Amino acid sequence: MLIGELSRRTGVSRRLLRYYEDQGLLQAARGQNGYRSYGEDAVAVVGRIRFLLDAGLTTEVIQAVLPCVDQDTFDTGIDWCGELRDLLAGELAALDERLNCLQERRTSLACLLGQS
Repeated sequence: MLIGELSRRTGVSRRLLRYYEDQGLLQAARGQNGYRSYGEDAVAVVGRIRFLLDAGLTTEVIQAVLPCVDQDTFDTGIDWCGELRDLLAGELAALDERLNCLQERRTSLACLLGQS
């Protein structure tokens, strides 16, 4: 399928699809005319990319995670290949730290407003 059809089927803009390809997250073949051509599995791959982005992962982390998230395991979990669990645990710890920092800032601002 061409990029326009993939965009329509996934709700993801063509620009983002090209970005995913540039980041090594999505594979496309090139026809003789230079147009990108995606396999039927691209719809599911884009869905997994969007899910992982919504979970707060960067495209760099997703590049490491995506090979471990295949069609058979996506609905039931992740195949914990390599050091994936440690990578995601590190991402979770960083997110927890950012949340703690935001809570501290909120508390400070509330105090300034007399809303302690």
